[in-house]
Amino acid sequence: MHFDKFIGIDWSGDKNSFQKGISVAECIRGNKAPIIVKPLDNKYWTRSTLIEWLYKEIKLQRNLIGFDFAFSYPFYDRFSFFPGIKDGPLNSEKLWELIETANKNSKNFYGGEIWENNTYGKFFNSPKMKGFLYSSRRRSTERVAKKKTHSPSPTFNCVGPGAVGTGTLAGMRILNLLKNKTKIWPFDELNFSSKSVLVEIFPTYYFRLSKIKPEKKLGYTIENINKSLKFFNSNPLKKNQIICGPDQDDADSIISSAALRFLSTDAKIWNVPNSSKKEGWIFGV
Repeated sequence: MHFDKFIGIDWSGDKNSFQKGISVAECIRGNKAPIIVKPLDNKYWTRSTLIEWLYKEIKLQRNLIGFDFAFSYPFYDRFSFFPGIKDGPLNSEKLWELIETANKNSKNFYGGEIWENNTYGKFFNSPKMKGFLYSSRRRSTERVAKKKTHSPSPTFNCVGPGAVGTGTLAGMRILNLLKNKTKIWPFDELNFSSKSVLVEIFPTYYFRLSKIKPEKKLGYTIENINKSLKFFNSNPLKKNQIICGPDQDDADSIISSAALRFLSTDAKIWNVPNSSKKEGWIFGV
């Protein structure tokens, strides 16, 4: 699989007009350090302006684009995304369509409207309530990631600083939008077409893979980031590089971009279990 550009996106599912937590980094083939991409018209990205930018990028070259949210939900633990629900979605594409329909009245691809849904809201631990059908379910990729180094929080959890649930809901609306314009791995069969490819990423996993953990109170220092970049065969950032974002989001997008470039050349990375066709897979796990 050959790509011209590698784009790491630290995602946000918040309801605000602008997403301060979205950070975008990109790098090209070779070993130049990733650079941060800023929106043209505002200080912060929105999910909508990010998609407008991506539309232009996928027309220009073949990109490997990593999004930091879960592309699907656990299925094989209960043989259903939503156990006990008649006519519930049975594959990822139907799941994304369901999430889009449940949130169709929310602007900027916000996904939290589903928490009000009488059928599906009870499966989520949300800021509004802990649904009585919520449980700490894990996908196969999350269990493997935990054994190797580190795992994200459960996909149905939408509460707390480490929660991925709200971002996942917004992200699934994005996947539903982009499914005909890109290939979405590992659900789609990949070939040597000119289409860009979307993959699920987990920045913390890449840092841990390179034996780097955030320092207390400091988070990821430039020295730490550069050690991780070296692991992924990338040139370092300049020492005066400023790492922005409410949760050091630039660090996450930078390391993800470099990791995508490095890991994508390994054929074994693309070879994942058949269960991923329903549940998705974190790229590099």
